[in-house]
Amino acid sequence: MSIADKIFIVDDDEAMRHALSMLLKAAGYSVEAFASAAAFLDAGPRNCGCLVLDVSMPEMDGPTLQAELSRRGVSLPIIFLSGNGTIPTAVSTIKAGALDFLTKPVDGGVLISKIKEALARNQKISTMTDEYLRAASLLERLSAREQEIMMLAVAGQSNKEIARKLGISFRTVEVHRSHIMKKTGVANLLELARIISPLHNRETLP
Repeated sequence: MSIADKIFIVDDDEAMRHALSMLLKAAGYSVEAFASAAAFLDAGPRNCGCLVLDVSMPEMDGPTLQAELSRRGVSLPIIFLSGNGTIPTAVSTIKAGALDFLTKPVDGGVLISKIKEALARNQKISTMTDEYLRAASLLERLSAREQEIMMLAVAGQSNKEIARKLGISFRTVEVHRSHIMKKTGVANLLELARIISPLHNRETLP
């Protein structure tokens, strides 16, 4: 288990916190439990792992904590637990980005399955973000003209087509393409297209 596998429980019911902690620890997860939303927020920002969150709590309830985390830019996946949650509450929390809304008493197997799903989602986002940052870093090495030519080239346009489109000479396009390959360290356009594809896929992050 890594730090990304840490599960945070926020529930004002001590018996529920204890039961959930024992269940998840037995499944191999590292667990931190909090008696209130305020205590969780006071512990500092968390972007790795999964939050198992009670709906009804005094002072700050689960949906309010969800909204506050969103306001702070915390993308921690949330699984809500509720003993008396309503359909409108479930719908609103899911629309706000919660992974799931489960009722108490929760089935342990179902909860663990949902947590695995949440952690897999985290890993996917992390991988996609790393690939995006790598592609963006490569792009920063190129001039504006080189970026323009690169995008046209990976789109399948020939040097002659690029020269005609940009109003520059064929030879100038060749020189720019040579510089692009050297700066990015790739051997061919296919490899270059593969590296920069995350820039086009940024909106697909879950």
